[in-house]
Amino acid sequence: MARHAAPAGGLSQKRIMIIFSGLMLGLLLAALDQTIVATAALKIVGDLGGVESLSWVVTAYMLAATVSVPLYGKISDIYGRKPIFQAAIVIFLIGSAMSGASQSMVQLVLFRAIQGLGAGGLISLTMAIIGDILSPRERGRYQGYLGGVFALASVIGPLLGGFFSDNLSWRWIFYINLPIGAVALLVTSFALDLPFNRRTHQIDYTGAALLSAGATALLLAMVWGGSTYAWGSSAIVGLLVVAAIATGLFVMQERRAAEPILPQRLFSNPIFTVGSALGFLVGVAMFGAIVYLPVFLQVVTGASATDAGLLLTPLMLGIIVMSVVSGRLISRTGRYRIFPIIGTALLILGFGLLATFDVDTSRTEVAIAMIIIGCGLGNTMQVMVLAVQNSVDQADLGIGTSASMFFRSIGGTVGIALFGAILNNRLTGNLTEALGSTNIRGLGELNADNITQRLGRLNDLPPDVAHLIRGAVADSIHVAFLVGVPLAVVAFFLSFLLKEIPLRETAHVGSVEAVEGSLPVEHAEDLRV
Repeated sequence: MARHAAPAGGLSQKRIMIIFSGLMLGLLLAALDQTIVATAALKIVGDLGGVESLSWVVTAYMLAATVSVPLYGKISDIYGRKPIFQAAIVIFLIGSAMSGASQSMVQLVLFRAIQGLGAGGLISLTMAIIGDILSPRERGRYQGYLGGVFALASVIGPLLGGFFSDNLSWRWIFYINLPIGAVALLVTSFALDLPFNRRTHQIDYTGAALLSAGATALLLAMVWGGSTYAWGSSAIVGLLVVAAIATGLFVMQERRAAEPILPQRLFSNPIFTVGSALGFLVGVAMFGAIVYLPVFLQVVTGASATDAGLLLTPLMLGIIVMSVVSGRLISRTGRYRIFPIIGTALLILGFGLLATFDVDTSRTEVAIAMIIIGCGLGNTMQVMVLAVQNSVDQADLGIGTSASMFFRSIGGTVGIALFGAILNNRLTGNLTEALGSTNIRGLGELNADNITQRLGRLNDLPPDVAHLIRGAVADSIHVAFLVGVPLAVVAFFLSFLLKEIPLRETAHVGSVEAVEGSLPVEHAEDLRV
């Protein structure tokens, strides 16, 4: 068919792949820096000190990246994708260089936040640009690349962090971004030539400030709750109150703003609403599994930190394979609704298996459950972005894409906090029941936050004591994974509410009307470029 010869409004297959290479490099940078720091943490503390601030090295990055995602979407809709995407690369590289040169933990946390500001643009604008250059019908054939990048980053991030720390310096986990980012900047400079007509716009600075304040307060409550502060403490309650007030004020502001950061009309689009809700639930499941499966593998099955990272490979392979398979089937048939239904059903099965794990569970059984969950995520994650992009007007493509991903990022943070709170609560009770105290001689006070860090000393304890600890951890994680089942069930029934509309077979690149946003999406199939 002709659309396969020129899938993006006249762009050749070779041109598409060149553009994709630059976009994937940028996406890899952002995804990699979510995971690469973990295995270098001890070396960083040994050099800079400030162990009490170590968690902020990750938290600052995550906060800045999540909060900035919807802002990039709106700004790119106003000023064009290419300059804003390249600005995000530059911001990320500046943050990387400064992080590598940090002389104190406070500096590192600050520079990681700068990195995160760039990462928010790299993640969201990659998806938006793909929405520009490929029609929704054709896009399915390429979505496997996106799943592959995230999966690759999740596996090799911890390995690279450990390798650089042991053989070079922890600073190279940041310096390595510079040549990769330079290549991405070069490729996009020459290949990413998207038509854009500049118009006069107003930026909703008040809405942006309220959104940032609300999201930051919520994320901090999720990160600190149950660990730094008790869930019922005044600090956590205060943050949740601030989040609620900021959210209410944000909604009021968006209704009156001439050009809102997050247009309320998006929420009248049932595909956007259902897709965002599904993205939130999938984020909870994905990050809950990725963060706490290694805990099970290390503590219960005795895997090393490096082995635990490698043992996540079945999960990542499931994501990659089913992203490719579902994408190609969507391009062939033009139907997408069935895949989230299948994907969420697989999540129910996968979390159901995880909920049966105990101290005697083998790594083979864990691998089978991970493959099922990976296949479920592969059938769901990128399909939801595709469905949202296909349903919004071109004028809202950037903000529609980034808002959908914003809700998934929030879901990921909630997932980590939810699973962690359940694990910590159950672990305290189980350890006390098994040993009489959570303060184990030779390990000190044991909880969900430090259990993997103290694994080496766990092996020095008497075998019967170590076995009891592993059993307590297994029983605690079992309950945490059990909570994933009803969440997957909710996602399953929600997926049936996803409306399916025909996938457009034309891209927006090359169409002045579509680029200017004056042509409604339901008429976009009449464009010929």
